[in-house]
Amino acid sequence: MVIVIVAIVLIVLVVGALILARQRRSQQLQEGFGPEYTRTVEERGGDRKEAEAELLERRQRRDQFEIRDLEPAARDRYAERWRAAQRRFVDQPGPAVGEADALVMEVMRDRGYPVADEFDQRAADISVDHPEVVEHYRAAHGISGRATAGDASTEDLRQAMVHFRALFVDLLGEDESRTERPERTDRADDPRAERVADESRTAQRNENVREMS
Repeated sequence: MVIVIVAIVLIVLVVGALILARQRRSQQLQEGFGPEYTRTVEERGGDRKEAEAELLERRQRRDQFEIRDLEPAARDRYAERWRAAQRRFVDQPGPAVGEADALVMEVMRDRGYPVADEFDQRAADISVDHPEVVEHYRAAHGISGRATAGDASTEDLRQAMVHFRALFVDLLGEDESRTERPERTDRADDPRAERVADESRTAQRNENVREMS
């Protein structure tokens, strides 16, 4: 009798541990993927188990990549090329969007992400490290495809630039306006001066967004 009770208790403990582990895994995936978690669950018709299996598979694939940060010089070059594409948009919105798309892929390749796969796979790979902006990438890609077919308005193209920029800035690791930061002075160690500099950078970032609004 005692053996039976012990066996039942052990079974209950094991089941409880499995349930707890599953709940903890779900919580970690929700926190790690944010809106991408919700989107994946919805795509799977509300099947959390299937959605979480896919997200775990994405992480396992991502772990095989050798993701690296950009060198400061490379970051500056990409930033300048983005600004050039943004200026080009005024007169040639279609080609500018194509340039932005290619530029994002180039940065992805430079960071260590595979880009030879189909778009859906690239988006899935990016979603592991950039879950907050991957939806921007999907939206931009969709508009870019419509532009190629001649079915996108200038407003659509503007939105595509805004969407591409969201991922571009995230991939750079710093805001692309970094080349316009003021040089340090002898007051650089003053907290007030640093706060002013931060506010200036934020204002510049917002201005860059408004330029495409």
